[in-house]
Amino acid sequence: MLLRPVALLLASTLFAPAVLAEVHEVKMLNRGTQGAMVYEPDHLHIAAGDTVRFLPTMSGHNAASVPGLLPQGAQAFKSKLNQPYEHQFSVPGVYGIQCIPHLAMGMVMVIQVGDAAPAELPANLPARAQARFAAQLQKLGAGQ
Repeated sequence: MLLRPVALLLASTLFAPAVLAEVHEVKMLNRGTQGAMVYEPDHLHIAAGDTVRFLPTMSGHNAASVPGLLPQGAQAFKSKLNQPYEHQFSVPGVYGIQCIPHLAMGMVMVIQVGDAAPAELPANLPARAQARFAAQLQKLGAGQ
């Protein structure tokens, strides 16, 4: 008789982290509070195991990882244009996210998973993307 309650307790403990994981929503916009061609919010600090839901509230956008701004061991990803997309971030580190059609216009965001230190920005990014990444990393560093 004692075996059944112990098994239930063990099962609930194993699945507890999944229950605690959060889903964060990010809008992909032509115009937002931070200007043109933006993700809102433009940066997130989340826990490992959390999911980010990218919502194309306006057409012509996607969400894709930035080569060179991806933690070691993390899988690169790319959503389809104009489609909602969810990605679970399980590897701690700093992820650069881009809208491929609007990278040159600076449509980027940063997602920090856990307490990993920000990485170096890839040198081959367009100037506007570099500037927005730098501002976003500064906000994360300041705890905003």
